[in-house]
Amino acid sequence: MNKPLRRTAIFCGLLMLALLIRANWLQYVKADDLATDDSNRRVLINRFATPRGDILVGGTPITGSVATGGSDLKYKRTYKNGPMYAPVTGYASQSMGMNFLEKTYDGVLSGQGDELAFQRFTDVVTGEKRRGGEVLTTIDAKAQKAGYDGLTRLGARGSVVALDPRTGKVLALVSTPSYDPSVFAGNSLKEGDRFKALDEDKGKPLANRALRETFPPGSTFKILTAAAALEHGVVKDVDARSDAVSPYPLPQSTNKISSEAGDAACDRASLKTAMQYSCNNVFLDAAVKLGADRLRETAEKFGFNKDVYSSDFGDLRASASLYPRDLDKPGTALTGMGQGSLTSTPLQMAMVTAAIVNDGKLMQPYIVDQVQSPDLTTLKKNEPKVMSQAVSAETARKVREMMEFTAKEGSAKRALIDGITVGGKTGTAQRGVDVRKLVPYGWFVSYGVRPDGRSVAVAVFIDPTAMDIAREDISGGGLAAPIARNVMKAVLSR
Repeated sequence: MNKPLRRTAIFCGLLMLALLIRANWLQYVKADDLATDDSNRRVLINRFATPRGDILVGGTPITGSVATGGSDLKYKRTYKNGPMYAPVTGYASQSMGMNFLEKTYDGVLSGQGDELAFQRFTDVVTGEKRRGGEVLTTIDAKAQKAGYDGLTRLGARGSVVALDPRTGKVLALVSTPSYDPSVFAGNSLKEGDRFKALDEDKGKPLANRALRETFPPGSTFKILTAAAALEHGVVKDVDARSDAVSPYPLPQSTNKISSEAGDAACDRASLKTAMQYSCNNVFLDAAVKLGADRLRETAEKFGFNKDVYSSDFGDLRASASLYPRDLDKPGTALTGMGQGSLTSTPLQMAMVTAAIVNDGKLMQPYIVDQVQSPDLTTLKKNEPKVMSQAVSAETARKVREMMEFTAKEGSAKRALIDGITVGGKTGTAQRGVDVRKLVPYGWFVSYGVRPDGRSVAVAVFIDPTAMDIAREDISGGGLAAPIARNVMKAVLSR
């Protein structure tokens, strides 16, 4: 064999070897990945070949499936009260994919998960079509409606989160403006255009403000500053006058910070009075005396600086709320009143409030109570789990005393409910470098406790950017407190 022919033969042999290696690699090593890749049309065809199982609230399905015509994707998802529950369910779209519970529990809902392997086997034997399981949420339907109606009535961008302090169950999870996942559940061009319009909407209806966006918490953070001051012995008596003057000179600065309640009411006020009138000076001073390390330590015990909040199921994921490291004295002081570089999700502030109600014990929040097979056998059940002892029971009791006084005699009066012990704290959070250019956020955190001990903690966040409202009318007590009251009443009135 001459040299050129030999080289050609060797080259062809190498090509054949490479082809065999590649074929075996695809067939045996990458087979599972390719078989489950969302870009694989067969995956979509199989996923939507039968009706999906349902997501339930209070035992009632808030999802469904409907047969489609003229497509190899036979069923598409439908939603009941879609905009109200979208932050909970997420969406399952034939063309846009999935998120939130629809994605987390796709294996169960589509009937294709490993948990349902035996069910699929028996269905084949009996000739049944593949069936999906069910996901039972912890959401309270009346509380969800109260939060959603409150925000939409205002026409506000915002969020409401309600928690059961004793267990960590999420009772309400609202984000507005919202969207109806049904309108782009299929794979038509029209539905694709609808999703694109939502994605480009300046109101960001696809965003989950309760879990995935962070904002300065404003004066609602003062309950955490108070807890840290009491826990570390910076303040021993909530009724004792402080030495914090008003207006308060910001450390290492010529700036002085006043309070809306006025310098006369806030000058050298006690911690209890400062909570009542939301006096900035007392909380700025407490933060300076605590120092950044101790205040951050307490914040982290309440859940700050953690990447996600997730139950063992992985059903609840949130952006990290941030208490920054390496703050100087002015920066530390500003965090004491919930400003500066401090940011929080609405879920986080609900968690802080819930821990205060629960004697300082922070419970892991979760939104799925249990997962069931098509024959209603329980596959998984969530159990309450302690995240941390954020502060002592005595510290929590003193913070509750101040919050209840604020509800009775201060800025949180609009949250009061007859026959229910209510504590609350308002917040108006400035944002941006020039605070005069951007309207502030409105916040309100509160809790309600029935005589039998049943309780609920609520955080309401309002971004009034899209509202037709004067700047001076924006306040947590005026806008957010009535919504919190209705949510608490929905949970506790039964």
